Amino acid sequence: MTEDVGRRQIIKGAAIVGASGVTLPAFAQDSREATPLHSDLTADELLKLLQLEANATCGFVRVSFVSKHSIGKGGLPAPFEGQRPLGSALYFMVTTGAPVRLHRIRNDQLYHYYLGDPLETILLHSDGSFERIIVGPDIRTAQRLQLLIPGNTFHTARLLGRRRWFLGASTEWPGVIPADVELGQLEELASKYPAVAADLRSIAASVQHSAPTGVAGPR
Repeated sequence: MTEDVGRRQIIKGAAIVGASGVTLPAFAQDSREATPLHSDLTADELLKLLQLEANATCGFVRVSFVSKHSIGKGGLPAPFEGQRPLGSALYFMVTTGAPVRLHRIRNDQLYHYYLGDPLETILLHSDGSFERIIVGPDIRTAQRLQLLIPGNTFHTARLLGRRRWFLGASTEWPGVIPADVELGQLEELASKYPAVAADLRSIAASVQHSAPTGVAGPR
């Protein structure tokens, strides 16, 4: 019994010495004051590192996943026709000159925030209402890390904050094929949604980089 008590006292003493006298490795000390890893990334670096390409609707894109499983013709209700993958996913980067252009897809899709500035997203619902939702990291101010965009919902998006870049992802089900994508008619939709007409026109006017529909994946 005496031997056990002595052993516990030695262990306790060693722990106290360790807590007060141990020096953290240099990398551990540095990490406590390090800036976020993405703080010095540029849009050009992201293009190269993730192999993103100019896209017709979503800034710069790389498809990262297309399901090997497919849904056969007739397996889904209208407006879906023909065979298509079960699901798909892609990276997308938005910049000041490459916003999310006004468009819709037939598929439900989920936006995911990864890095960079917040993304102001405008959803135009079929009943004439609209939503303005910010996808970004500051959940204390109601920004969202994920945003569900229901199928057949016209939407567009632009940067907020320091106006450098937004990096995120979109996952879709069922998987997207080019026939699912429809560019919006700007003036027609501006007339239908007058409360955000100026925003729709401003975002459309900012487009400097895009690719023909169907280039760089299912978009």
